[in-house]
Amino acid sequence: MGVLAYVAKRFGLYLAVLFIGLTITFMLPRLMPINPVDGYIGQIQSRANGTLTPEAIAEMRANLEVLYGLQGDIFTQYLSYLKRVIIDFDFGPSFTYYPTEVSTMIVTALPWTLGLLLTSTVIAWLLGNMVGLVAGYFHKQKAASILEFIGILLYPIPYYILAVSVLLILAYIFPIFPLSPTFPVGEMTWPKVGMIIYNSLLPAITLVLAGFGWNILSMKALAVATTEEPYVTYARLKGASNWTRMTRYVFRNALLPQVTALALSLGMIFNGALLTEIIFSYPGIGLIMRTASTGGDYNVLYGAITLSILAVATAGLVIDLIYPLLDPRIRTK
Repeated sequence: MGVLAYVAKRFGLYLAVLFIGLTITFMLPRLMPINPVDGYIGQIQSRANGTLTPEAIAEMRANLEVLYGLQGDIFTQYLSYLKRVIIDFDFGPSFTYYPTEVSTMIVTALPWTLGLLLTSTVIAWLLGNMVGLVAGYFHKQKAASILEFIGILLYPIPYYILAVSVLLILAYIFPIFPLSPTFPVGEMTWPKVGMIIYNSLLPAITLVLAGFGWNILSMKALAVATTEEPYVTYARLKGASNWTRMTRYVFRNALLPQVTALALSLGMIFNGALLTEIIFSYPGIGLIMRTASTGGDYNVLYGAITLSILAVATAGLVIDLIYPLLDPRIRTK
């Protein structure tokens, strides 16, 4: 009964987070100064050299408001939005790329974003935690101070400065990677896959470096504190080796907060996609969001932000359900 109550509580919080997130997503684009219907009609008028009659413009406006769920008062729009998103998972067509469906655009861009950010986030987490574990366990040695210095050096650098620095060094001063990468489309072949991996290495290196420093510092702090625990001292007195104490006693107990951080990082990869993909001209969710924000494309913003909310909420739910398997103290409660 305790397990069912725990799962039900976490799932209820998950639904509440989704509902609040969807509500905020609905309101934010409507607070923007850009009216997508007016912008689209303006484009049509400029192409028609002002020959559209007021009746034609009014009919076009009415059709666009119906098409994009903008008819009626704000409450009517909100109910229509919830129905389309929750029940149908339909965000409608894009203003900018009409009549392409938003879902089609997201499905096309999603593998690019997941392939880059998911891989780089996991690599940064693994490398950072391994280095931080060694630096924390052997914290009294000089080599540990050097490893900690690497984390201190990388962590405070703003991402955009780090990205531009890596771009200048590895693509301009030392032209190892192209300044303007091209990503092939269409049917995938092995040469195309190799080109995609090569052009993705530069943003991947930047993302790994950006997450590497924080993981080193956080794991080192946890490892130092755990190393001083009585059960680690008892294991040393029993004759357990450094490797055994570091991996089975220190790492397992210091890992729990890091797993939470990894889950949140994986859920928020779509938030990091925007800046990364703009700087490196990477064809993913970030570029779609940029185009949508500048053009007042409500539907694309709805789709991209809703996907991000869903990812963050789901990551939190998954870690809440997995945590009892990692920490026996939660199971006993």
